[in-house]
Amino acid sequence: MTEQQAKSGGEHAGAAALAAPFARTREGYALFLIAIAFSGFQLITAAHLVNLSSQVIRSVHVGFLILLAMPLIVAATGGSRPARIVAWIIGALGFVVAIYQWVFYEDLLLRSGDLNQIDIWLGILSLVLLFLTAWRVMGPALPIICGVFLAYAMFGEYLPAPFDHRPYDVAQVVEQMAFGTEGIYGTPTYVSSSYIFLFILFGVFLERTGMIKLFTDVSLGLVGHAKGGAAKVAVIASGLMGTISGSGVANVVTTGQFTIPLMKSFGYRASFAGGVEATASMGGQIMPPVMGAVAFIMAETIGVPYAEIVKAAVIPAILYFVSAFWMVHLEAGRANLLGLPKDQCPSAWGALRAGWHLVLPLAALVYLLFDGYTPLFSGTVGLALTAFLLLGGGIMRGVPQMAIRIIFWLVLGLAAAAFVKFGIWVMVGILVVLVTLNAFSKGGREALAIARDSLAEGAKTAIPVGIACAIVGIIVGTMTLTGAATTFGDFVVSIGEKSLFLSLLLTMVTCLILGMGIPTIPNYIITSSLAGPALLELGVPLIVSHMFVFYFGILADLTPPVALAAFAAAPIAKESGLKIGIQALRIALAGFVIPFMAVYTPALMLQDGGALAAAFGYPVEVAYIVFKTVLAIGLWGAAGIGYFLRAMPWWERILATLAAFSLVLALPVTDELGFVLAALFIGQHVWRARMAKRQPAA
Repeated sequence: MTEQQAKSGGEHAGAAALAAPFARTREGYALFLIAIAFSGFQLITAAHLVNLSSQVIRSVHVGFLILLAMPLIVAATGGSRPARIVAWIIGALGFVVAIYQWVFYEDLLLRSGDLNQIDIWLGILSLVLLFLTAWRVMGPALPIICGVFLAYAMFGEYLPAPFDHRPYDVAQVVEQMAFGTEGIYGTPTYVSSSYIFLFILFGVFLERTGMIKLFTDVSLGLVGHAKGGAAKVAVIASGLMGTISGSGVANVVTTGQFTIPLMKSFGYRASFAGGVEATASMGGQIMPPVMGAVAFIMAETIGVPYAEIVKAAVIPAILYFVSAFWMVHLEAGRANLLGLPKDQCPSAWGALRAGWHLVLPLAALVYLLFDGYTPLFSGTVGLALTAFLLLGGGIMRGVPQMAIRIIFWLVLGLAAAAFVKFGIWVMVGILVVLVTLNAFSKGGREALAIARDSLAEGAKTAIPVGIACAIVGIIVGTMTLTGAATTFGDFVVSIGEKSLFLSLLLTMVTCLILGMGIPTIPNYIITSSLAGPALLELGVPLIVSHMFVFYFGILADLTPPVALAAFAAAPIAKESGLKIGIQALRIALAGFVIPFMAVYTPALMLQDGGALAAAFGYPVEVAYIVFKTVLAIGLWGAAGIGYFLRAMPWWERILATLAAFSLVLALPVTDELGFVLAALFIGQHVWRARMAKRQPAA
């Protein structure tokens, strides 16, 4: 971690420690084995090879997170021997609490509402351990916020109306927070212990099979030679990477290692290069099919299939990347930045021909999700297929005969397809055979090592997400216990009665402020719990209101002064994280209009149509709102960069801003006004650009 990052607080030391490889010491090997055991437990329970109750899985999930996180961070940050011993004690106690919940699961059910003293003390211990771990993993902001909510549950009865609630004793609060499914083992932890962990592993395995190189080569082949090609490669590569990772910061530190130096070498300022990568990478969380962890939590929270969330996200995700692409195109035009020579760019078609098989697990995942299978089942199958590719490649490494290779892959493909009829044990049998065959060749043993390392890396990658999901359950538990969301909701509704736009603006600001200190997941859970019901009461469709909050939770990671994605890009770009954050906000500016326009016209998220759909049909309404949004994005981008076909004077930027704002507002006649102002801006700008071209010749 750089000094600038440490000063800014944008990235806590724990995040940097978790990005470091496992140490080659006895302690490091022990943590490595714990990580593999963690992944193994998650895979066995996800595939239902061992059937445990959901409560037990959640508690063991949190126990593993604490056991792994504390010693890992202290060891990676060079803690003293006493500090390491304390870290291991904390981790071991966290796992003991999980085992207690497992062993006495049925007894705890019978004692529900009447816990004994041991239960209460262990419940308090689990909360203390979780707060300590969260503080080390992600810094003080989220634990402090959750601590305020916990204090409200304990002492809120002493506050003045309307903020007070009825009194609760310690036993009631502890049972709500540390037992059952309302507190730290609530819906966020359920989603983390099933979908999220599985999809993190899926992304890690795909990366290890060579997916990053495939995405980069395809992006270079498509746009590397265009004006500003280096930045456009970053946008496309990060968008493609987002389809498998769902983590903005992970995208920054993977694709950014290539794209940021590439952009700098072609003349982009370091801050702008970092900003482009941060902006594009954060879009990975809304890019189907493997969206960020929030998408799984959202589906579970509002009770809709994950495929519905994906459907709602498709157009906004594409438009987000269109807006980022447009901004870098305008910046390239303003600064006259050219692309790579075409002969230095790889062939996109050639890259696809060489690596098309890597897309098969992703294609299978998408098919299963949209065919009605659960994310848990789809993710398990996708992960198994990725493992087949990795291990099958290890067996075939060094086999020159094409006929043998073709026969092998056909047989493996047919065997894998048999799971549809015979179930998950077919997958297990294939894996056992592949592992056995790999053990007898050098290439095979290398493939097994990659698979082993991927299991450990996946467990480590899941730590920040899992800890955030667990501790934010305290906020959800407090609001469930006290009804705290009603007060904020009434406030938003009272504003919305006068202006829906002001309610949306308040919700957006809440998301951005919360996002300065906490990750996207708790940001979404807090804001959707507070503002979601209020927006629903104001007539905003359920999925749209939650996607609105989700979208701005993502953009919060680009918003200074604390912009996590920007600070992740800082050491790669060798630039101040704050400067990168400012540039990222500027690049993402056009994307801010998308969620607002979706609220006013839900067809942008493929939700039920409005008046236009009734008059002309649903496809017409979708086409209209997409066209209007693209136009608004184009105008915002031109105004933000100060360049369209040529540099824009101040009055043109104001005109473009007014036109874009009118298109977003969606009040009576504002669309008409927006189109007129847009036509006026574009018409006079094109005329002035042509006149400027003629003038030098004259």
